[in-house]
Amino acid sequence: MGAAEDAAPRRVAGAALDADGVARPSRAVATIDAAAIARNCAQLCAHLGASKLCAVVKADAYGHGAATAAGAALSGGAQWLAVATAQEALSLRADGLDQVPILVMGALTDAELALTVGAGADVVVWSERQVQEAAEAAAVAGSVARLHVKLDTGMGRLGTRDSAEATRAVGAALATHGVALVGLMTHFATADERDDDGFFGEQLAAFDRFVGPIKAEHPQTLVHAANSAAVLRERRAHFDMARCGIAVYGMDPFGSDPDDHGLEPALAWHSYVAAVKQCRVGQSAGYGRRFIAQRDTWLGVLPLGYGDGFRRAFSDNAEVLIDGCRVPVVGTVSMDNITVDLGPDAAGRGLVGAAATLIGRQGSERITAEELARRAGTINYEITCGISGRVPRIPGHGRKAVR
Repeated sequence: MGAAEDAAPRRVAGAALDADGVARPSRAVATIDAAAIARNCAQLCAHLGASKLCAVVKADAYGHGAATAAGAALSGGAQWLAVATAQEALSLRADGLDQVPILVMGALTDAELALTVGAGADVVVWSERQVQEAAEAAAVAGSVARLHVKLDTGMGRLGTRDSAEATRAVGAALATHGVALVGLMTHFATADERDDDGFFGEQLAAFDRFVGPIKAEHPQTLVHAANSAAVLRERRAHFDMARCGIAVYGMDPFGSDPDDHGLEPALAWHSYVAAVKQCRVGQSAGYGRRFIAQRDTWLGVLPLGYGDGFRRAFSDNAEVLIDGCRVPVVGTVSMDNITVDLGPDAAGRGLVGAAATLIGRQGSERITAEELARRAGTINYEITCGISGRVPRIPGHGRKAVR
């Protein structure tokens, strides 16, 4: 193989072709199946029954593209969207989502509060002082601040642990001009741990005690607590609405296998084999000579690395799909390149230009974000969020395997 192989025309460039075979000039791409997002949301809505679905599209929809994901989620039955920042809410409004309720779940500075209220997005509060600040922002914006009071039942982040303080915030929201009490909320810390020590149940019980009297007196108030894991785990956690993120994108909130819940991964990540070279016994590849060949073999070079989000933790610790087969990543992952061991029999197979799949399917093989997360000692959320901005997101079809 050698020079003749390197000079061979590209057969299929995974980064140069999208899932429909349309040429795209890129070294790596993430294809996003919007229809899969819609189907995942429809499935979640079926789980929820009469409860509403709020699709969480923060962090650019977990790396999937917020505008695309939001539209797909709404078409699949979601009625609300949730983000973490004021800017994320403003971006959705700029994308034409003018009439959709948007909940901004993160902490806000005074300036961000003004932007959020001005955009007609909902705000999370947990004290009387915050209610007053929201009222002041609404007065400036000439609008009404829509508020959700958050009780911290055990997550230990935003919200008050004091149910009496949360109740006072509810009273302030009901009594203050320029604001409207829209919702009551909490967030579960261990819903995705099936073997947790009962803490999930304790949180659920604490939230029930808080919302019961308020809901009885103000039945129109929207009560919401469940994330993706809680939706799939416990119907009592559904309340009036659930805020689902990871499952919307077809990933398993329990970190195992999306197929277990009938979810379809919406993101596939492709590159291509840019070069193939022989590597004889004793020769090495990559920084630090981490890989030294123990047999004569052929190495493929893929033009992406940790600068694209393929983490350095995958050095000698991951596989990619090429020509329908799993091949190991060998040597240190660089910022812009990785090497894979194509095996001693790769000569003559014409692999320069072959599609390489990092997440997704080829033939009967597949690699999931959950697999990569286990190898890196992290969670599937971080894998897709970590795919960098220099990897274009293009429309694709997740069910269609790259050949």
